[in-house]
Amino acid sequence: MSLYVIIRIIHSSCALLSVLGFAGRGYLKVSKDEVPQKFVFKVLPHIVDTVLLVSAIVLVVMSGQYPFVSPWVTAKVLTLLVYITLGILLMRLKLEKAARVAIYALSLLCGGYMIMVAVSKNPIPF
Repeated sequence: MSLYVIIRIIHSSCALLSVLGFAGRGYLKVSKDEVPQKFVFKVLPHIVDTVLLVSAIVLVVMSGQYPFVSPWVTAKVLTLLVYITLGILLMRLKLEKAARVAIYALSLLCGGYMIMVAVSKNPIPF
């Protein structure tokens, strides 16, 4: 198995863990307006996201498919910025429940879209 494939597996696994972890933390934030301050909720997501980001940078360099050159990579990067912004809004701001639900839903749609773009290598994966 090539180094590229190994890094891609690591990246894909971290992407899935990141979105699933956010889904769990977001659900707690929406339903209870708080997320427990335990390792699994507070520290582990940062570890997973760091490995995800580092593996993404390595894959971009290895493949030569850079943002603003490759349309599907550009779509992922721009959606990632929206996903991060929505996540910050959800986790850090005191919002009404309806706003938390809307932001949570939009965040999950962004996460799903990024995964579909990655699988299809097409910015319009539908």
